[in-house]
Amino acid sequence: MKVDVLNTTGGVVKSVDLPESVFGVEPNDHAIYLAVKAYQAAQRQGTHKSKERAEIAGSTKKLKKQKGTGTARAGSIKSGVFRGGGRIFGPRPRTYYLKLNKKVARLARKSALSQRMASGNLKVVENFTFNEPKTKEYSAVMAGLKMTDVKSLLIVGDYDQNVYLSSRNLQKSRVINVNELSTYDVLAANEILISEGAISKLTETLA
Repeated sequence: MKVDVLNTTGGVVKSVDLPESVFGVEPNDHAIYLAVKAYQAAQRQGTHKSKERAEIAGSTKKLKKQKGTGTARAGSIKSGVFRGGGRIFGPRPRTYYLKLNKKVARLARKSALSQRMASGNLKVVENFTFNEPKTKEYSAVMAGLKMTDVKSLLIVGDYDQNVYLSSRNLQKSRVINVNELSTYDVLAANEILISEGAISKLTETLA
């Protein structure tokens, strides 16, 4: 498919072919769901912990005699039924990692990119860089592309420190490498920008 390539001021400089196998597939909603679920699960630290009855500091003396009191038997003040006792079946440290097959992960990313392309929220921009990190210069680029007030994601082929640092202080802008791209990143942004140099690497990774 033919797509216009924009410069940093929003003007069309040429056109480029985007592969249908990456940007024109039939979106698979279930693959997207699995990829987002796995991504969000991986963000959880899993360090939650509460003390159970064996970890509570307290007396182990039997509170009362076993029978004849007319109430339930009780053997320890550390029981979870008493105030200050241990938590019954409390949370323990664990990992929330979910396995996702490579083919499903690729399908999910292609589906998300195809959705953005179909809705007109994906644009190709020519390669650009800065001599030094300047937030003002990156803001000028976003203004030229009319993306100042929208949540945008710029996908670059090779890591450019000056471009990355220039965007870091902008709350609604993010720069990411092709190798770091996830389905969640594509869906979380309202507008997707792909640098011209990232197209071949993205195609090689996903096609």
